[in-house]
Amino acid sequence: MAVKTSDHPEPLHTSRINSISSQFSDGPIQSPSARSSTSSWCEEPVQSNMDISTGHMILSYMEDHLKNKNRLEKEWEALCAYQAEPNAATIAHKEENAQKNRSQDVVAYDHCRICLKAENSHDNSDYINASPIMDHDPRNPAYIAAQGALPSTVTDFWQMVWENGCVVIVMLTPLAENGVKQCYHYWPDEGSNLYHIYEVNLVSEHIWCEDFLVRSFYLKNLQTNETRTVTQFHFLTWHDQKVPTSTRSLLDFRRKVNKCYRGRSCPVIVHCSDGAGRSGTYILIDMVLNKMAKGAKEIDIAATLEHLRDQRPGMVQTKEQFEFALTAVAEEVNAILKALPQ
Repeated sequence: MAVKTSDHPEPLHTSRINSISSQFSDGPIQSPSARSSTSSWCEEPVQSNMDISTGHMILSYMEDHLKNKNRLEKEWEALCAYQAEPNAATIAHKEENAQKNRSQDVVAYDHCRICLKAENSHDNSDYINASPIMDHDPRNPAYIAAQGALPSTVTDFWQMVWENGCVVIVMLTPLAENGVKQCYHYWPDEGSNLYHIYEVNLVSEHIWCEDFLVRSFYLKNLQTNETRTVTQFHFLTWHDQKVPTSTRSLLDFRRKVNKCYRGRSCPVIVHCSDGAGRSGTYILIDMVLNKMAKGAKEIDIAATLEHLRDQRPGMVQTKEQFEFALTAVAEEVNAILKALPQ
C-alpha cells in the first residue's frame, strides 16, 4: 500500500471517515478501579509537521482502500503469505528458555532479540522474549515489543527496563480475560516490591478515562543506587485478537504516551500478552503516523508491517487489527489536516 503525493489532492471526505470509525465504537466500558485519582476526558492537541498535500492524498487513498473490501482482503492475504528471512529462533526454543515464553509461536528471532546481561540476571541467563524494533535508525530501536510478564520472568522484565534505559511502558492488555491470564501483575499496587536487584515503588496511579490509566514508578537499582522514574500507560479495553472499541480512545492514548516520551532517545516498551497482535497494531499505527509527522512524502503501510514482521513474528495478527490500523491512521490524518492552517 504505497501512497505518493500529487499536486492535485483529492477533496477531504470527513463524513466517510467518521462512518468507517463508527464500526469500532460500542460505548463506554466501566473503569476497573475506584482507588485511583480520576479526570474527565481531555484530548491532547494534535501536533504535526505533516505536508498538507501528502495528508490529503493519504486520506483519500485510505478512504478508498477501506471501502474496497476485496482489495483489503487481497492485501491481507499477501501479508499473511509473507515470510521473514532470517527467521531462526533456536535460542528462544532452548529447553531452559521455552518456559519463559507465553506462546511458542511468538518468540524473539535469534538475530533480533533483547539480550540481558547474564551477570546481572537472577538465573544467569540473557534471554527474555522481547524484540528490539527499529524504525529508520538500525543502531537505536524505537520500541521494544515484549510479551506480558510471567511470574518467572518479572525480574527479567525490570532488568530489561533498566538496562535499555526505558522510561515509558505501553501496556495494551488487561491482566486477565475470561479467566485466562494475559499478563502477570508485575508492579506493586501500593508501596514497593523488590524484583532481584530492582526496587519498584508505585508513586501514583491516575485514571484518565474508562479506557486507560497512567502509573508512575520509582525504579532503583540496588547494586548501583541509581534511580529512574518510569511511566506506564495502561490501555484497559483492548482484548486479545480484537480491536479497541473506538479509534478515538487509542489515538488520544497514543498522544499522551508521545507527549510523555517527546525528546527522549530510549526505546518505548510495548507489550500485550504475546507481544505481537495488539503490540504490533499499536506500533504500526505509531510508526506510520510518526513518519508522516516528520514530513514523509511516501507511506507504504503494508511494507511497514512487513518491516515489523522481519523483527518479530506475528506482528498484527488479524485482518480486523490491520483494518483498525488503517482506520486509525486515516482518523489521525483527518484530525491533523483540520488543525493545520489551510
